[in-house]
Parts: sequence; C-alpha cells; structure tokens
Amino acid sequence: MSVVFSILFMMNVIGLMSMGFDKLFAKQGWNRVPESTLLLIALFGGCIGSWAGMYLFRHKTQHLKFVWGMPIIFILHLALIAYYLIVIN
Repeated sequence: MSVVFSILFMMNVIGLMSMGFDKLFAKQGWNRVPESTLLLIALFGGCIGSWAGMYLFRHKTQHLKFVWGMPIIFILHLALIAYYLIVIN
C-alpha cells in the first residue's frame, strides 16, 4: 500500500509542477505543455496537485475543461477508493 501512496504523491508533485511550468512557459512565449497532458496527469493520480497548481499559479482557471474537469476527476478518484475499500477489501 505504501507503494501506491508513493506513486500518488509523486503524481501530485508532477501535477503541481506541470501547472507551474506551463504558466512559466506561457509567460515566456515558449512551447507549452499540452492540455491533454495536464489532464492525463490529473487523471492518473495527480488531480490534487494539478488542482492546487491551477489556483496557486492562477493558471487555467478560466478554462471550463479544467474548472469542471479537476473536481470531476477528484470525485472519480474518491469513488474508486470507496469501491476498493468497500467491495474489494
């Protein structure tokens, strides 16, 4: 179980950092991190870090895909955890 938590922790760090880097890249006019990559990082366990990065860096907060997508992904993750704890365990 500690391996799962370690992976989730790292995905959330990556999610937070990817939002920060994409904001930096946008300000500098450099190549951006694709939105699909940002959403996939969130989907694969980095939702909390990505969501925090959105508001910490004030990035993607006007895009409905992110404003609605991050909470939906978070609720999906909670449902999967509940399913695992109730049904599988």
